[in-house]
Amino acid sequence: MKARMCCAGLRNLLQGLSFSAKYYSKHNSPQTVCLFSKIAPKKCHILGCSKSTCTHRTAPPGSILPCRFFSCKQEGTKVLSKRKQNTSMVTSELLHKSLLKSEQKNWNNISPRYKAMTKRIREKLEELHNMYTLNSRSPRIRFGENVYFEENGCIFLAKADDGEGNAKILFSIEDLGFSDAFIQRIRISADQRYMAISLKSENSEEATCIIMKLGNLPVVEKVIPSVFSFEWAANDVLYYTAQKNLKCQNVFMTTFTYQKLTKLVYTEQDARFFVDLYCTKDRRFLTINSNSKTTSEVWLVDCRHPFESPALVQARTTGLMYHVEHRKDQLYILTTYGEPAEYKLMKAPVASRGKENWQLVYALERKTKLVDFEMFSDDCIMFLKNAGHLYLNVISFVSHSVQSIKLPTWACEFELESHPEHTTSTCYFQLSSPVHPPKRFAYSFKENNLIEQAVQEVPIITNCHTTRLLAKSKDETLVPITVFHNKNSKELHRRPLLVHVYGAYGIDLNMSFKEEKLMLIEEGWILAYCHVRGGGEQGLSWHRDGCQHNKLKGLHDLRACIRLLHQEGFSQPKHTALAAASAGGVLAGALCNADPALLRAVVLQAPFVDVLNTMMKTHLPLTIEEQEEWGNPLEDEKCMKYIKSYCPYQNIKPQCYPSVFITAYENDERVPLTGILQYVQKLRKAALDHASRTSKKGNWIPNIILDVQANGSHCDSSWEHSLNEVARHLAFLNREFEEVCHPQHHSKSCK
Repeated sequence: MKARMCCAGLRNLLQGLSFSAKYYSKHNSPQTVCLFSKIAPKKCHILGCSKSTCTHRTAPPGSILPCRFFSCKQEGTKVLSKRKQNTSMVTSELLHKSLLKSEQKNWNNISPRYKAMTKRIREKLEELHNMYTLNSRSPRIRFGENVYFEENGCIFLAKADDGEGNAKILFSIEDLGFSDAFIQRIRISADQRYMAISLKSENSEEATCIIMKLGNLPVVEKVIPSVFSFEWAANDVLYYTAQKNLKCQNVFMTTFTYQKLTKLVYTEQDARFFVDLYCTKDRRFLTINSNSKTTSEVWLVDCRHPFESPALVQARTTGLMYHVEHRKDQLYILTTYGEPAEYKLMKAPVASRGKENWQLVYALERKTKLVDFEMFSDDCIMFLKNAGHLYLNVISFVSHSVQSIKLPTWACEFELESHPEHTTSTCYFQLSSPVHPPKRFAYSFKENNLIEQAVQEVPIITNCHTTRLLAKSKDETLVPITVFHNKNSKELHRRPLLVHVYGAYGIDLNMSFKEEKLMLIEEGWILAYCHVRGGGEQGLSWHRDGCQHNKLKGLHDLRACIRLLHQEGFSQPKHTALAAASAGGVLAGALCNADPALLRAVVLQAPFVDVLNTMMKTHLPLTIEEQEEWGNPLEDEKCMKYIKSYCPYQNIKPQCYPSVFITAYENDERVPLTGILQYVQKLRKAALDHASRTSKKGNWIPNIILDVQANGSHCDSSWEHSLNEVARHLAFLNREFEEVCHPQHHSKSCK
């Protein structure tokens, strides 16, 4: 499951109220931005799921990862006595250790065959990374005359007119005693006397918030452990959410001058809801956002009176989601209220803010995805996606007009930059695609036009062709596919094809730039992104049509996409691989069971492969809130049978499977290792059983490989670990496709 962390705000609220803890806000607060330390550069990998793949994105008010994962535990739901439970726990732990030891031994025996190729791929990726990040820099926060930025784990301050050559170091994370951590989020108080930052290591889901008192010699004012989001309500008043067991349900307020105090402000009682903080662009209100996957509730804290009790905007109503901004005593509300149940912009007076007073400002067109939204003093900008193309709508609150601007056709992903001052006359953002490095653009409200920012050019691939297809699914629904291939490639039906899928939580496939995608295109690979139902590429209805009792539609979509690719001459089954991560593992695993002949190989990262057993374990921290995505098999027998019909672990059977390479993490709190160990054992046994029953000369036995990483977690891995992981995945795929051409070299590693 992105997936992979960001901060509150809109983007992932718009992606179905799910986000990866790796995304931290860049534009939630008008005075802050999410800065990532270069100690932990952006993760690069071939698994193109959204979140999971963790990149800078705004996180929504409420919700956790697009990868909300839990343990794939053993079967059975009977309530045991305490003694039996203890015995069961001991037995389970012993089984876990035994399976882990067995898989580690298997990996140690197999890994040498990939070592040389992994080394070559790693060197190539490092070369590409250095080439395309040479001119990159961390975000800059202009705050009046001052500019703040982060480089190599240090926070710098420069004067806007002086240039960064004269910047001074305020402090470094190493000075704070967190040398193995990276910066996730920064918030600066309005008077710039205080700075709050969150620090996180790659082996933990929880971050530590450190409040620094700025000045000639910055000093640590306070350290708060296990914090998820935080915002300044006033110069010396900080609100923050406490994280425990992957949940955020308590909001605290703390002060730093005069009477220093910390008190509980809000508690969420419903386990389905996740609490997050956001500050409106004009800093008029701090919002406490409590969201499940389908329902929202927002409370306002008046930043002029931060000690007063929060005021409710609209009581939660099942199925109603909303997010609040503010401008001139009016609340601007992005909401699903009314028909159709897609996002629309509405407004209401602050004094009469209930939904009965919401007035429509703008409604999206059918099958349009609202990707992000940014408020300015007299305008707002909506970043939209329709039929695979990106464009932006500029809504003027003065002229009451809407201008639609098409973005370059090559663009597949955009990244909105921080705009701390809502009165600015320019909106900055970056566009990219899997094979096109980010390019910076600006929209000028004064000039009413789009400007491509001049930067020092780096080599950009010019021989890559992009094709957009529509596959007809089982129920006649047309499913979008985005395909990239080298224009110079001949005989495309013989070229290796890497298919990407996710299809959950309303999250789009991650289509931002990755060096390894560029490398694959240069080497003649075809890349395909299947935008199946369950994801969010065509709006909220696209997600609803692929969750709960509609999950099989995502499987039908994926099958139709791959078949169409082959029919159109893009590769063939024996040269086709499938990549997925987190929740994408559900559809990938289901396809392996239902139609394994379509694939030669599969690469999975921390995959969710046992939906049924997981959703029947209510003691796991995220099970209850996940019911809005997968259903509740404990109370609905029909739901239990339906989940069982597609659950990857439940449907393994003796047949000829594709080769499978799985990466898992010992410290993964969302997809604990035990479930993956059991899945791998069962899958390997089924493949061997089939081979023994159909023993023919030269019978092919798939490689079923599990690589367990001691470091890293579901959302965070260091640059080194990520690079090695990608290189191993690509080495595995190259080896598999080599063996198609030279089957006599194949090793029967399933034994």
